Amino acid sequence: MATSDNYDLPDDAVPVFIINGFLEAGKTDFIKFTMDQEYFQTEGTTVLLLCEEGESEYDEKLLKKNHTVVVPVEKETDFNKEYLTSLEEKYHPERFIIEWNGMWNQDDLYDGPMSEKVLSQAQNRPANYEISLPDDWVIYQVITIMDGSTLDLYLNNMKSYMGQMLRKAELAIVNRCDGIADDKLVDYRRKIRAMGQNAMIVLEDKDGEIPQDTLPEDLPYDLSKDMIELKDEDYGTWFVDCMDNPDRYVGKTVKFSAMMLKRKNMPKTEFVPGRMAMTCCAQDMTFLGFIAKGNADALAPYKTRDWVKVTAKISMEERKEYSGEGPVLEVTDLARTAEIADPVTF
Repeated sequence: MATSDNYDLPDDAVPVFIINGFLEAGKTDFIKFTMDQEYFQTEGTTVLLLCEEGESEYDEKLLKKNHTVVVPVEKETDFNKEYLTSLEEKYHPERFIIEWNGMWNQDDLYDGPMSEKVLSQAQNRPANYEISLPDDWVIYQVITIMDGSTLDLYLNNMKSYMGQMLRKAELAIVNRCDGIADDKLVDYRRKIRAMGQNAMIVLEDKDGEIPQDTLPEDLPYDLSKDMIELKDEDYGTWFVDCMDNPDRYVGKTVKFSAMMLKRKNMPKTEFVPGRMAMTCCAQDMTFLGFIAKGNADALAPYKTRDWVKVTAKISMEERKEYSGEGPVLEVTDLARTAEIADPVTF
């Protein structure tokens, strides 16, 4: 856990760090390691809300050394303003860490006047869920921990819960990847990226972080060509790889079919071409698309939900939509095309 440069906290805000993951994924070990790092030291009190108890426990000496108080939270319903405000008034902490129960509904955490303001500033996306935290609490960082040895089980059977944990994650760590084939790690990475578009993904084995540039390529198009014409079924693969490795697409031209999105207050020279993707389940659809720029007169006849064939050159720009630098499509040709009925799947 580290201080983010994406946004500044209001003076009266209480930062909240959420550590996600299913039982025995390694959340406690991650928090213990982080608490002992110099960059995470603080003079004020840290309140650690413990939402489930695994095999690993917190040493009292470590807690005392790091000015940390552990408060067990046994029921999901305890995450209400009244109870959490009482903890703030009792301990006057500098920050909260929540070791979240992976079986609880996390989506309810991302609302409230303060969190809505900060998340909108940091990631240009609204909070759409019920209020469950005090108004002055700010979700400052979300980290998701996954056990690589059991990840297949959760991807196949509990994808909706994983979607909740990854949707707003800044960092996603897959540990215990020992003995997992490289092509399986590539598959994990692709599925995690689809659910957590803004997360930095880290794969680890007993020797530490696995260099992802050593993993095999699994691309259905020729990356050596200057023009990449995508088949409809390859859009998701391209989108994920362009998110993870944008530099190798800079200067290349891409051609694909997409649905047009024109956001409110967007410049007349911009739009977002993309596809709906089923990242978790049929009830959890996400629009995957990059910012595109074109001639205002050429874009004027089109509206949101129109289907277009886009030809564009890829560049990189600092954009608030990406919370930093990200791919931007410089449109060279645009034409109407037929709708693609099937969503992108991973």
